[in-house]
Amino acid sequence: MGTALGNHILVEFMNCDPHIMNDVVAIERDMVGAAQKAGATVINSTFHHFSPYGVSGVVVIQESHLAIHTWPEYGYAAVDLFTCGEMNAWISFDHLKECFGAKSYSAIELKRGSLNLLKRNDFDISTMRSRAAEWRNPDFYTRNVWFTDKDEDQALSLRFTGEVFFDVQSPFQRVRILESNKYGKMLALDDMVMTTEKDEFHYHEMISHPALFTLGNAKNVLVIGGGDGGTVREVLRHPSVEKVTMVEIDGAVIDACKEHLPAIAASFDHPKLELIVDDGIEFLKNASAGAYDLIIVDGSDPVGPAEGLFSVSFYTNCYNALKENGILVAQGESPKFNEKAFAELNHTLQDIFGRDNAPVSLFFVPTYPTGMWSFQYGLKNIAHPKSLDKAESIDAFVAQEGLRYYNSDIHTGSFATPNFVKQLLKK
Repeated sequence: MGTALGNHILVEFMNCDPHIMNDVVAIERDMVGAAQKAGATVINSTFHHFSPYGVSGVVVIQESHLAIHTWPEYGYAAVDLFTCGEMNAWISFDHLKECFGAKSYSAIELKRGSLNLLKRNDFDISTMRSRAAEWRNPDFYTRNVWFTDKDEDQALSLRFTGEVFFDVQSPFQRVRILESNKYGKMLALDDMVMTTEKDEFHYHEMISHPALFTLGNAKNVLVIGGGDGGTVREVLRHPSVEKVTMVEIDGAVIDACKEHLPAIAASFDHPKLELIVDDGIEFLKNASAGAYDLIIVDGSDPVGPAEGLFSVSFYTNCYNALKENGILVAQGESPKFNEKAFAELNHTLQDIFGRDNAPVSLFFVPTYPTGMWSFQYGLKNIAHPKSLDKAESIDAFVAQEGLRYYNSDIHTGSFATPNFVKQLLKK
């Protein structure tokens, strides 16, 4: 055994590849590989990505553990290699140095648990050992990898399998398709969850059907964004719709979803759809006045390519492109997660459409931070959606199409606003 219970190497890897330092899947793979190359028995691994930067994780081994925390913006990783027995942790060190592309490093080796300072207790552990033998499975270890969508104050984390089906840095954002444990495959844009296989219907049914039933006979629909295809899929369920124009800025999103989320992207080949890969903001600047019965703004959070989708000029152009008796529906953020953006968007719509013509619809998506989310409306010379009296036809449509979130009660109830939301909406 030597003179100590364990050997502890404290490592600082510097000038590493920043992209690797921010890739939770790659880091988990490399840390597990480092343990295995040194002859360790891997028991479990837990890794967590912090948005926008940083990864923390630990690989539990029978011989102790390997731990890491990264600062991608500095190309830096702090690593602990703590081992006992015959394992040579310097093999792990060499492996990680190469994987991380570290151009410089420092390392300190410490002996832990000096036997000169410890007294061994003698007790019967035969029962404990027999039970441990029953539990032991040296050929298997569990993976525990976490994806986090957060701002500076709060976050939502989803455990995923470590499988990455699509990972492309487009000119606009990082586009990924990951496999989550509970919600199936999910689309992530710049470390934000956009949609998942298991709960996408919450969002896509609510962004489309309340407005379409309120209109009653919409023929020409414009969708800005919506690269996963779910909104277009729902809009095209309505036989009155003659044409859908979809303008998505990032073709990589469309490609990813067509290949890996086919149930969501099911209508991209529909004959009524005109798909345009272009900037929706610029498209609306040049749109004909009164061209559309319904405009749906299916964008992401107000950062990166979606930032302009929250501007006064953009929604003024939307208003001009709507027909008389038209409706605008926009992804409206969460009144709990992003109160400022939520309130500012509504105030913008009040200014453009009128104070009483900018209602808010609330709904719930388990994989969005706080769960509570909104769609915000601009009504152009048309009655409030909650006054709609079409319960029988709505529920017949719901049954026919097999909808799982929207129904006549939800149609009316989603426009009921809690008192704290009413306060946010006041100008």
